[in-house]
Amino acid sequence: MWFIIEKVVLAMGTLRIISGFIEMTAGFLMLKFNDLEKSIAINALLALVGPAVLITTTTIGLAGLVERVSYDKVAWIAAGVVCILIGVFKG
Repeated sequence: MWFIIEKVVLAMGTLRIISGFIEMTAGFLMLKFNDLEKSIAINALLALVGPAVLITTTTIGLAGLVERVSYDKVAWIAAGVVCILIGVFKG
């Protein structure tokens, strides 16, 4: 049986899988180094990866939705993403 996966969904899923591998690698590095300062530095680097993956996957998803959904709905979704990012960075 063959499954057809949309390109947008494939891209979003692949980015999330890569992000998961980065998170797991960071966790293993923290355990390997067994040092609080190095663990904090690794965690700080992860703080850059998370929002970047969120923004990228959301952008890919919105680009895929533009063809199927009205511009009003895309604007509402984009406004919601902006609110999430404001909450993350100002919180």
